[in-house]
Amino acid sequence: MPNSPSEPADASDASGDSCIRDLAIVGAGPAGLSAAVTAARLGLTVTLLDSGPRPGGQIWRRPAPELRARPPVQLVLRAEHHGLVRHLPRHHVWSAVRQEPDLWTVHAVTGDDGDDGDGDGERPVRITARTLLLATGAHERHLPFPGWTLPGVVGAGGAQAMLKSDLVLPGRRVAVAGSGPLLLAVASSLAAAGARVPAVVEASGYLGYARRPRALAADPRKLAEGAAHAAALLRHRVPLLTRSAVTAAHGTRRVEAVTVTRLGPDWRPLTGTSRRMRCDALAVGHGLVPQTDLATTLGCATRRTADGSFALLLDDDLETTVRGVWAAGESAGVGGERVALAEGELAARAIVRRLRHVAAVTPALRRRRARLRAFADAMTAVHAPGPGWTGWLTDATEVCRCEEVTAGRIREAVHDLGARDARTVKLLTRAGMGWCQGRTCGQAVARLAAPDGLPTAPERRPLAVPVTLGTLAALDDGAP
Repeated sequence: MPNSPSEPADASDASGDSCIRDLAIVGAGPAGLSAAVTAARLGLTVTLLDSGPRPGGQIWRRPAPELRARPPVQLVLRAEHHGLVRHLPRHHVWSAVRQEPDLWTVHAVTGDDGDDGDGDGERPVRITARTLLLATGAHERHLPFPGWTLPGVVGAGGAQAMLKSDLVLPGRRVAVAGSGPLLLAVASSLAAAGARVPAVVEASGYLGYARRPRALAADPRKLAEGAAHAAALLRHRVPLLTRSAVTAAHGTRRVEAVTVTRLGPDWRPLTGTSRRMRCDALAVGHGLVPQTDLATTLGCATRRTADGSFALLLDDDLETTVRGVWAAGESAGVGGERVALAEGELAARAIVRRLRHVAAVTPALRRRRARLRAFADAMTAVHAPGPGWTGWLTDATEVCRCEEVTAGRIREAVHDLGARDARTVKLLTRAGMGWCQGRTCGQAVARLAAPDGLPTAPERRPLAVPVTLGTLAALDDGAP
């Protein structure tokens, strides 16, 4: 590749000179890699920016080179060695600006922390491209409960990342809880790696899939994957507890046990059904939320999904409501690897058609994407959080970990001070003002603040990720 993770970007990119690419892609997961390989194969020059040190994203998270593990997919290698694809790892994109009707400037900062680790190695970088594709993925949805801040409590995706990247387990006896198909994959992976998994605790049920037979038939491979995970759990004697949730974690220096409670149809804890389960780690996650921060800074419109979160609003070619900006993968709605691959290819072909005026999009590709997306939407609906989850929150439960804001303070802001949305709650309590900027607590705060329990549309921010004043000062006088 032209640049290794430790090499600086070209001076032309840093200074905004004439290095103009056909396509800039933000995100090097399955959708971004699929789009990069497709666009390059059809003759476009591509710059692929990603915050991670290696391509693959969260789904294809690659182990560190010193572990000598083989890359999981050939698509990663094809993107890395394609001459028209320029990969810029450890680049955090914080904004993009339209300079001309058909020209974008993408602003990023490098993730180099410098020799002393004080962050002084961060440098501003600019990429100029004719089109922009957002493949920014998703992040985990966290619904807090008493004790969720104890050491040993990790996200379900975080546990999987530890296993994929570092080949380590979060504990020896790891309970897996939350909602969504990711739980089955995480539990089977942990069990195969030698962990004892006392149970998988699923807040939803699986009968909801039976009420959507057409969606199930649209993607039979997903059913096969689910059956394979279920077989792995049976083989390792891991029980599956549906319509149940971990409603508290217990311990002193780290988690030692959890309380598991049966739930009603709306996820409200049922009195008298709680029991303790011993464990030394808990992997918990309540699904995924599309990562739309960068898109909303550009003015891209969103749509509410079946689980109450928001994804980008796209046309049939996956172009957003802002001309010249496309999106693919989880930012368009959580769907998994195969949806991301199809959408990355479809978006890239649509961009080729726009720039080269050739017929590049095939009806077969559109139909395949529609089938896969139908199953993904059904999956989202089945595992949608119920409003009754707030019943397991005590007033002393921390919701915003960064600012130590409790559920009691948020309830006071809503019931006594009249807050009706997450922004007002933030102003009254500082919930979501910490370093993570609401990425951990945002969904919970928004659901607690909304009268109907459904978050309001994400607010438009000027910056997609935190940047220093020095980065902003480095902009030219004429730049916004």
